[in-house]
Amino acid sequence: MKPKFLNRYFRVEKNELPARFRITKSIPVDFDPSASVEDLWEIHGREIWKYRELLESIDSKGKNIELPEATPSLLDLKIEIAERILENCHICERRCGVNRREGEKGFCRLLETSRYASEFLHMGEEPELVPSHTIFFTGCVFACVFCQNWDISTRPDSGFVADPKNLAGIIEMRRLEGSRNLNFVTPTPHAHSVLKIINRTTVNVPMVWNSNMYHSAEVAKLLEGVIDVYLTDFKYGNDECARKYSKVKDYLSVVKRNHELAYQDSEVIIRHLVMPGHLECCTRPIAEWVANYIPEVRFNLMFQYSPYFRASEYPEIDRRLTSSEKRRAIEIVEKAGLEDVLI
Repeated sequence: MKPKFLNRYFRVEKNELPARFRITKSIPVDFDPSASVEDLWEIHGREIWKYRELLESIDSKGKNIELPEATPSLLDLKIEIAERILENCHICERRCGVNRREGEKGFCRLLETSRYASEFLHMGEEPELVPSHTIFFTGCVFACVFCQNWDISTRPDSGFVADPKNLAGIIEMRRLEGSRNLNFVTPTPHAHSVLKIINRTTVNVPMVWNSNMYHSAEVAKLLEGVIDVYLTDFKYGNDECARKYSKVKDYLSVVKRNHELAYQDSEVIIRHLVMPGHLECCTRPIAEWVANYIPEVRFNLMFQYSPYFRASEYPEIDRRLTSSEKRRAIEIVEKAGLEDVLI
């Protein structure tokens, strides 16, 4: 059984426990950067057990301890593997196979250098997270026809270069200003950069992966020991809707797998944006699956859907929710048996 909702997050936020990345940074790992990616994964498979054992030991004692940084560390190994993944890109489950380090572009149209549109103390997230230091990355691995951030997601070359050293200084400043966490928004195609930014971070702060959860199984392994809270966007209850509205395949199998993996290591907040006409095909199966497989999460039922971007091309979703749809969504979630629901 998972611990009560966000217990560990709150303790990290208050500096009573170390964030997961600080534990990973403290584990020395001897590896050859020129070794094959297969060899690097083999080392990772052995060394991740040290993280798990140390995490359990620290949490059982219930207090923050001094963790000297290792060089190279398990986090350095994760970064090296992420860089290799870029050479045959399978950061997300589209698995385009392009070499982003050599100027090739896949579906997301991103190269090796990550960019972000903005960073600030966000007051509009879930109550437990605000003020949240959010970094909004550009680009996306989805193509949602109703995207409210389409100006960011469709312009991957816009914004500012996500320089890890520079951002580390900003992260420290935002922490002093009262940030409760570091919140990476749309991070999937930027997983390599996120790891580098975290590696440069000097303050003890919980890391939040604010994502559609369509990252690859390999990236899921790299995120273990790094992310404290997964703030997920669970959109669809079937693959057909995902293909039609976000141009993505195998949605359910990928997103379910990644939710289960996140649930094993971290704390999870699930956002479900209720879409007009999609209560039975999407809301119901999502609520029932969560209740059956990962019940100890915060489930945020969101009624903010608006027909942004290209939604007018799809008459069935070119409207806002009705009052009866909102009431029905609440009934579905209550019937599923989910206990920690935010509406």
